Amino acid sequence: MFKKPIFLIALPVVAIAAAGLFLYVSNHGSRNGPRTDLIYNWFRDQSTLSEYWMSSGVLCGDAPFMFPTNGLVGFIWDDSFRPGHRHSGLDIFSGTAPGVTPIAAAYPGYLTRQPDWVSTVIIRVPQDPLEPARQIWVYYTHMADANGNSFVAPEFPQGTSEVFVEAGTFLGYQGNYSGDPNSPVGVHLHISIVKDDGFGNFLNELDIENTYDPSPYFGMPLNANTNTDTIPFCR
Repeated sequence: MFKKPIFLIALPVVAIAAAGLFLYVSNHGSRNGPRTDLIYNWFRDQSTLSEYWMSSGVLCGDAPFMFPTNGLVGFIWDDSFRPGHRHSGLDIFSGTAPGVTPIAAAYPGYLTRQPDWVSTVIIRVPQDPLEPARQIWVYYTHMADANGNSFVAPEFPQGTSEVFVEAGTFLGYQGNYSGDPNSPVGVHLHISIVKDDGFGNFLNELDIENTYDPSPYFGMPLNANTNTDTIPFCR
């Protein structure tokens, strides 16, 4: 497990981070339920919802995945940010500036970072802990600043392939990279559980049909079809 650094964050930095989060929702979010309303309000006032704050390393009940970073679970699997869009994972918001909040591997596996991946790594899990006969992939992204300066751990440069990592291995820091410096996202980690194509390759994570509901992996209600009004949380 990595050591959690302690950061003293100046108020102006927090204000900038909060503004980025608000921009994220204004540009990408849709207020489509009571739970989403609560998150929307938190983006504007981060003194709220402190009771739902999650810490890195938490294991919820007998679920196999540990929580990978510090923050609030904002958007979950199959949330809709705009007409026709279905969110393929979960977004965990730290409320800090880019490059501050560390991210850890939620489960052991073999890490790959493709040559053109600025802010992303993916970890192959040969045996799904819930369905040992199948292989899954765990995808982590937004680990860079708005201009594409990467926050991925230096141990995993672009082109890294099949490096084994334990659960808790430091992967990088939360960022706000979107691919467009003029339209950054709010600082967060997006994590999803991606299906294998049956030939040892991961499918396109952007299509929700290529991903699994993360709820049983983390032991929390992370499916927007069944959770419309509560913020996922576990101690």
